[in-house]
Amino acid sequence: QVRLVESGGDSVQAGGSLRLSCAVSGYSNGGNTYGTIPYVAWFRQAPGKEREGVACMEYSRRTYYADSVKGRFTISQDRSTNTVHLSMNSLSPDDTAMYYCAASVPGRYGGACLASSSFHYWGQGTQVTVDS
Repeated sequence: QVRLVESGGDSVQAGGSLRLSCAVSGYSNGGNTYGTIPYVAWFRQAPGKEREGVACMEYSRRTYYADSVKGRFTISQDRSTNTVHLSMNSLSPDDTAMYYCAASVPGRYGGACLASSSFHYWGQGTQVTVDS
């Protein structure tokens, strides 16, 4: 069973930076421990708002970003440790939200990298608060 555990959320001042991490475990392909889950993403949800895709990476390492975070956020995947990171710079109060790590596998991935419906495994979330 795939398990995702986020960490790194915190309260920061506007203009600051944070790095979120998502530890991925339990992914296997055909009975063998595969290690690297092919599709990973970060989503966020602020109070009273819908969950939105922030950043996504496919196995080819092609990345996608929401317009609101382009140039400020970077998604990366350390395949040696099965960890997905989200580096966030120039944070603003609009970035305040619960951030969720998501993942999917071939045959189930929905194809739209920033759509929550494309992903089938989710972490519990880590809170990011940006003070003005």
